[in-house]
Amino acid sequence: MTTNQKKRTKAISVGRTTRRKTTEADKADRYRLYQESVQDVESEIDFVDETYTRLNGAKARLLREDFCGTANTACEWVRRRKTNVAYAIDINPEALAWGMTNNVAALTPTTKKRVHLLEGDVRYAETEPLDIVLAMNFSYWLFMEREEMLEYFTGVHGGLGDKGVFFLDAYGGYDAPRTIQETRECDGFTYEWEQAKFNPINSEMDCYIHFGFPDGSRMEKAFTYTWRLWTLPEIREMLYEAGFQRVTIYWQGWDEDGEPDGIFQPAEEAEPDAGWICYISAEK
Repeated sequence: MTTNQKKRTKAISVGRTTRRKTTEADKADRYRLYQESVQDVESEIDFVDETYTRLNGAKARLLREDFCGTANTACEWVRRRKTNVAYAIDINPEALAWGMTNNVAALTPTTKKRVHLLEGDVRYAETEPLDIVLAMNFSYWLFMEREEMLEYFTGVHGGLGDKGVFFLDAYGGYDAPRTIQETRECDGFTYEWEQAKFNPINSEMDCYIHFGFPDGSRMEKAFTYTWRLWTLPEIREMLYEAGFQRVTIYWQGWDEDGEPDGIFQPAEEAEPDAGWICYISAEK
């Protein structure tokens, strides 16, 4: 073997030994992980559907999912009844494309025709008069100025039919304005929620979702959020100012083990827990 051949052989060997191994984080799909760890669209639609029926004495048919991401909730809505129609709006084309390929495509041919994905700003959405508008997972908190939020709420009010209901969620508690990190084990991965920064002067906060895997690999900042920590009094005041006639807060109860029971009931008073999540309905 010549000297040049020896050098060439050594170079090939080094290249093989330094090749990076594919990790679980490399193979993971962040949108699928989000749906599995954050969303519970079945329970969410149960609450929305039952509450609307109780408030109006009739079933809703037309629903709009604002800040829809992958339109997972909209797809659950059209699966419920053959008459249900859903509009799903988001400004992120990547998330919408993923939702079309993975969620809408999984519906039956007739069912998928009742889902309409729309790319754009939810403040300027134009659809037929709606029974329900949803803004879940605190997504509307990206409007950090009162004028922006009021513009959004006013637009929702105008887009609802005469008996329309706007459903939102919110969270708070004395852990909400802190810089903290919480983890939760899911099937095959770890979900990590980080509140990385909070400014008490304007209530602006930076939050991240990370995912960890059994092989030790991580998907850092899979999702990032910069939003304002709005309080329930502020949200209620703006909803009334936008024209809604009645705003109701639904508080979650506790089971015998002291864990959240997933049952949300109308409430006027609640305990100042470290962390709470609630639903809100605003009736036109």
